[in-house]
Formats: sequence, C-alpha cells, structure tokens
Amino acid sequence: MKIATVIVDVPTLGTDKEFDYLIPEKWIGIIEPGMRVAVPFGPRTIQGFVTGVKSDSPFSNKLKALKEPLDITPVLNKELLELGEWLATDTLSFKISCFQAMLPAAMKAKYEKRFLRINKEHNPFLDDLFAGKQEISWKKAEERNILPALHAEIKFGNAEVVYDVKSLARKKMIKVYQTMMVNAEILTLLNSLPSNASNQKKILEFVLKQQADEYSAKELSETGAPQSSIQALVKKGVFSEKSVEVYRDPFEHKQFTRTEPHPLTNEQQEAISPILDTIECEKYETYLLYGVTGSGKTEIYLQSIQKVLDKGQEAIVLVPEISLTPQMVDRFKSRFGDDVAVLHSGLSIGEKYDEWRKVQRKEAKVVVGARSAVFAPFENLGIIIIDEEHETSYKQEELPRYHARDVAIYRAKHHHCPVILGSATPSLESFARAQKKVYHQLTLSRRMNNKELPHVSIVDMREEMRDGNRSMFSRELHSKLADRLEKKEQTILFLNRRGHSSFMMCRDCGYVMQCPHCDISLTFHRYTNEMKCHYCGFNTFVPNTCPECSSNHIRYFGTGTQKVEEELYKIFPDARVVRMDVDTTGRKGAHEKLLEHFQSGKADILLGTQMIAKGLDFPNITLVGVLSADTMLHLPDFRASEKTFQLLTQVSGRAGRHELSGEVVIQTYTPEHYSVQFAGKQDYDRFYHQEMIMRKVGSYPPFYYLSLITISHEDLMKTVSTTEKITKYIQSRISDEAIILGPVASPIPRINNRYRYQCLIKYKHEPDLKPTLHKVLEHYQQQFIKEGLTISIDVNPYMMM
Repeated sequence: MKIATVIVDVPTLGTDKEFDYLIPEKWIGIIEPGMRVAVPFGPRTIQGFVTGVKSDSPFSNKLKALKEPLDITPVLNKELLELGEWLATDTLSFKISCFQAMLPAAMKAKYEKRFLRINKEHNPFLDDLFAGKQEISWKKAEERNILPALHAEIKFGNAEVVYDVKSLARKKMIKVYQTMMVNAEILTLLNSLPSNASNQKKILEFVLKQQADEYSAKELSETGAPQSSIQALVKKGVFSEKSVEVYRDPFEHKQFTRTEPHPLTNEQQEAISPILDTIECEKYETYLLYGVTGSGKTEIYLQSIQKVLDKGQEAIVLVPEISLTPQMVDRFKSRFGDDVAVLHSGLSIGEKYDEWRKVQRKEAKVVVGARSAVFAPFENLGIIIIDEEHETSYKQEELPRYHARDVAIYRAKHHHCPVILGSATPSLESFARAQKKVYHQLTLSRRMNNKELPHVSIVDMREEMRDGNRSMFSRELHSKLADRLEKKEQTILFLNRRGHSSFMMCRDCGYVMQCPHCDISLTFHRYTNEMKCHYCGFNTFVPNTCPECSSNHIRYFGTGTQKVEEELYKIFPDARVVRMDVDTTGRKGAHEKLLEHFQSGKADILLGTQMIAKGLDFPNITLVGVLSADTMLHLPDFRASEKTFQLLTQVSGRAGRHELSGEVVIQTYTPEHYSVQFAGKQDYDRFYHQEMIMRKVGSYPPFYYLSLITISHEDLMKTVSTTEKITKYIQSRISDEAIILGPVASPIPRINNRYRYQCLIKYKHEPDLKPTLHKVLEHYQQQFIKEGLTISIDVNPYMMM
C-alpha cells in the first residue's frame, strides 16, 4: 500500500496541513513529491501538491483514493518543496499559497494534458504505444491503461507530457513539412510537371537548392506559392505534414548583437575576485556590491555569470521594475543569447509559461526577471544576483508576504553559492549588515572611464514663490531646459506621481473631493476626465461646481505628469515629450516602445514617474530635473527619508553617464532636509550615519525588527475591540523589551468601506513572537470567517500605510 501526503488547495488554517490519500494501484511508482494531483475533498475534487509518499498511515482504513495526477513529472523539485515549508513558517502564510507562488499563472488554470512523442526513430514498442501517431491524449492513455508505460518512456526521454491550458496558455503550434523524396525523385517530378503548375515548380526548385530535411510553412510560402500548391505536393508524397510546438518568443522582433566581456578596471577587478573565488569553491556568501551610479556593476554580474555557466551551473538575476527590464534583457541576451529566459509581468501568460518551461526543461541557464523569478526551478544554482537591492518591489504585499532577498539567501545556502546584492543606495538594513561583516562589502567608488558624477543644484521653491514665479519650473530649470533643447541634448524630468493633479479643492469653502469608500482624496485624471481613487478603484465624473457650496471656484492642487506635460508644451511648443507613467505604459510592450523612441533621438524630454528613476543608460542625457523632491518626504513612514534619498540619487545618476557631462536640478520646498542635501552631494555614507541616528532614536530597523498586524471590518467598533483584544494577548506572551504601538487607526483608516486598525510590534529577539502570532491566526480564523473580519500579519513590513 502506498500513501501520498497532499497539501490541498484550500487556503484556510484548518486545511493548512498534509492529508493522506491512498495511491491507486495504477498510479504506484508514478506519483512523486512535487506533482500536482486531483483529490476528493468533501463533495468536490480539488487540486493539491504531493509533499511525500509513504507506506502507512494512522487512518489507513478510512483513506480516500486520489483521483489522478495532474502532472507526469514533478513541477516542484525537492528543494522548492522544502523552500515552501520554510516560507510558510517564516511569513505566517498557507503552504498552498507558497507553492502556488512558485508556478507561472498558466499552471493555475484548467488544463487538458496529452503525451507527445519525442523519439521519432522506428521503434515497435513506441509505435504501438502511440498507435502510430505523434501524440495521444491523457484521456485516451488512461482508457488504454498505458500511463505507467508512458511514465517510463518520459524518464527515458522518448516522450513528454504537454499541458493545453484552457483559456490561459495554449502551446503555439506551427505546420512543418518534412522532405520524403531524394533529390533524383524530386528532379524527375519537377521535369514531369505541366507548365501551368508553376507554383509547385517554384517550391521544388527551392527544395533542391536548400537541401534541408524539413521546412516551415512560412519558409515555403516565401517562394510566393500559395498554401494549395504545398498541399498538392503533400498529396504527391514530396512532403509529409506535421504540427510542431514552438516557443512564443517575446523578443522575436529584436536582434541581439553578441557582445564580448569588457576589460575590467582595477576597482572592478578587486570587486569581482572574491565572487569568482566563492563560485570556484562552491560556498555560500552574501556580497553587497555598493557602487555609485554608472560604476559598471552590470559587467561584474555578466562576468560572474559567465564563470558560473563555464562550470555548468545556472544563474538567477532579479531586477526590480519591468521598465528596467528592456535594457537589462538586452545586455543579458546580447552576452548569453538563447541561454536566457525572461520572467516578468510584461509578458503574456503564454509567453511566461513558455519561458518557465524552458527553465524546467533545462533549456535555459540564466533567468532574468522580477521578484517571483527567485523561484525559478533550477537544480544546480551557481549564483543569485539582486540588482537595485534597495527596491521595495522585492517585497510581496499579499500572501505569502516574502522578501525576494530572504528567499535568495535561503536558496543560496542550499546550493552553496554566492548572492550579490547590488545598489548605489543600499537599504539601511543591508548596509548595516555589511558594516557588521554579516555581508561581505565590495565597493566601486568611481564611475566607468572616471567620469565625474553630475553637478547637482538644489533649488528652494519657496524662494521662487516669493519672487513671483508661480510656474512648476524654477527659473534655473527653465533656462537649462531651453539650453538643452537648443543643443539637441536630452533631458529627463522626474515627478513622483501620476495623474493630472493630486486633489481638487473648492477655494470658497475648502471642500476636498473624497473617495466615498476610503478615507483618501480622489485624484484628477485629465486624460480620462475623471476623479479616481488609487486604493479601491472608485471613479466618478469631474464636477463643474463645488458639490458642497455650489461655488465655481474649484481648483486642482498638486502636480501630476499630465499637468507637467501640458505646461511643457505651453513653454516649449517645439519640444518633443515622451511621458512614461502607469497611464501610458499599461499596454503590453509600451515601455519598450517609449524608451526606444527616446533612445533613437525622436524625443527631447522623457517625463515620468518612479519607473524612469533607475537602470536607464542613454548617452545623450545631460540634464535631469526633479520637479518635487518632497512628495514622499512627509508620508507617515519611517523609511520616507531613505526612499527620498534613494530616488533622488538614482534619478541623478541618469545624467552624464557617457561622453557628455551631466547636470541635475532638484526642486524642493524643504531644501534643508538631510536626505535632499546628501542626495545632492551623492554622499551615501553621510546619509547612512545621519539616518541611523534617527532610526536608533525611533527604535526602527535595522536596530529593531517589526511586525505589523492590521484588522479590518465594516463596523468601526468591532474593528477597534478586536484589535485591542489581540494586542493585549500578544503583550501577555512576549517580553517587556518588545515595544508595542497601538492599537491605532491605520494611516489610511478606511479602504473600500472597511475600517482598518493596526498594532505595530518592535523587537530585537522574541522567540515566542511567531508562535504567538500563529496562535492568534488559529484562534481568530473561525470567528473571522463567520463575522467578516480580516487579519493580516506582515513580518518586516515595507508598506506602513
């Protein structure tokens, strides 16, 4: 008797454990850990992940049998199963959520499965198994009871299982024509064809010239012959026709020129040596590669990966934003060609599925992608690189709430390989760990070819207002913009928000238009002419008069990208502006098109939000303007100064990276703030010391760990009383050294008609905290479901709102 332990796809605490299922006779030897299976659960059949196979169970006589495997080979290897278990404990998530997070979206859908024959050579056993065909459906195989035999052939590499994912990801098939005649026979046929069969003759002449074994329909149609002529030759036995699967290639429209490794500077050589030694000795180490913007970090990544590939191992490279990916992908594809698979949210579900399968089938050696690429199913990892490691997008905000850096370090320890965290402005936590020698710090203090860092001037917008300049451009930025337009050089203008204006206010009575479902003001979007809530998605028309006092004096306050664009066209009517924000980059491939447009010199000014602040490297940019440096500075978030410093430094680093020298103008209403001052000097070390003092005083990371508990419900009093109970319970279970703040209303007290209360725990060492939080989840789970309360626990939160 064989029994499978299964984690079922029901994300609740009561079901977050292994269930035993009997493996029917016909599946014995086929069911393996890491496969997905269909199992009966109550009245329905659901999906589950097999975590193990054993011989006995305390419930042997009551066990239900599992229905069928959904995979014929495991989709999660042993390491990823262990990683899922650790992740669930570490982030207080459900195991099923952790396993699901590791798979591409296409594998979460409904699917039909079929077997494809790979070995085409004459083999009586395979011919019989596939009934003379190239493929056979799962259903047919089950009816004929040949699944165990097919399982064996898959292990021998003679067949594979293919998922036809309904509605989400289908395999892309093309027609291929195999040549069935030798040259002499083709020649005879060619000479015997009547003169009006000119199209067939064209095809035969093409085949005699090319001498290939098979041709795609596209190749044959390039002779100018119609499909009917190809079919006529199939009937005459020249070709046999078959359908083959091809990968969807997100980059088929692009040509990548192969690049060679660049010679390294002395500083780069010093930085890469310890990394190469670690790769050679196959030992785990975390490196913090701290290099100023434009110091050549990418070349170090590329040469380290080359070393890993030479050893026959694999590499994962994480990049934060999809907007960074076009240039990053170009660099990796140009160096490593088809060995690179790309996984990010800009790909279609089908493309993502194909790229993931390239990795699973060991056809790709390097993965470049956003956060979830850290789960790439490699089995022989040699290095993990996290570029711009300070980016908050590496933290997932829904279950499982993991940080890609923690997952990378966990995997690297398992594979005995190095992790490189690269950044010009490392997160305080990482830099503090490097100072304490937990991480090994590598420094690049100079730009490539010793280019000077751009000159930065900080403009006090309060002075501009006093001098009567009501424009959103200071006089200095205005004159420098005009100068760049004249010289045909390019400019980046950075604004940290999208939309037209941040809010709408009546000048007579002070009324501000609020979202009816959230405690937040609505944002005006000129493009669609509506007021939108960026939290719950509510939108409404723009009023002409004040809804409160009927006054006509309605004005829009704050500045959004659309408003800046309008203003630019007023001042510089001939300027060519490319705007990059969520509204203009929503469509697939839009990022790349806009950036290519800018790179090819068809635009003078690139105006955008955060997505243009980092990673871009264009030779003709000589001016960077930051329109409002303070947008983030006054948020109720202890990381506000750090995020401001990082953004200003990163965006400044886009200027003067090549031959032309660069200038940066930072406009601010708080020029005296240390994060603005030190960003102007690009002085990370002094910023770090100043910010560490503030963090120590406030008992925040890296001096303390944090856990944030948020309770929400439609009834305010219920929310408050539940949060109070939970806070008291936690307080009774942990030491006096821990600091508990709350319960208090969240910074945004209501979202989508639900009131939100929170309690924040700061601690240094609390071994009982995680078990206590787990108990809270267990205790309240049933009550919460019944009463409509929701609880979210975020260990080491990045979003304090």
